[in-house]
Parts: sequence; structure tokens; C-alpha cells
Amino acid sequence: MSYKYAIITNTGKDFFTYQNRLDFFLRGYPANVWVIGNNEKGALWLAEKNGVEKTKTEAQAIVDAEISTSQTQWDNLPEADKFNDRRPTDITLP
Repeated sequence: MSYKYAIITNTGKDFFTYQNRLDFFLRGYPANVWVIGNNEKGALWLAEKNGVEKTKTEAQAIVDAEISTSQTQWDNLPEADKFNDRRPTDITLP
């Protein structure tokens, strides 16, 4: 399966629908990075949401930067605050 990668701000309720999920692959990642199935319905949804298309490499770099920031913030927490939280892990986009 091929994908499109984009930056799209999630606007909350009805940002995507159950039907969208049936029509094309759709998954959100940190920093408003979305991976969208590369088909006609996915492309229409991307355009409707005014997404800014990125290459996979660009999208991965954006996610990596966000995760790195989150990891640094977690590392700087007092030990007592880390008890219930897990350190953010690296993510590899499909």
C-alpha cells in the first residue's frame, strides 16, 4: 500500500468519519502528522482538510523532533512524577 504524508490540524469532532476510515487508511501521529492511503478518496479528504503534503522523510523528521522533545521533557521530570508515565518511544511511519 502506498501512502501520502501530511500536516493537518485535527479540528476535533467530525475531523474524520467512520466512512473515511472505511474508504482509506488514516492514522494520526505526533505533531499533527497524518498518514493517508494514497487513493482518490484519501486525496479528496487531504484537500478538504487543507493538508500540507510532505515527503515521508520530511514527515518522519517532524515526528522524530516531536518525540525527542517529549523524551527530553520526560527525562527532566522528578523521579516521583515518572511512576505512572512511560517515556515516549520512537515511532517509525509506515
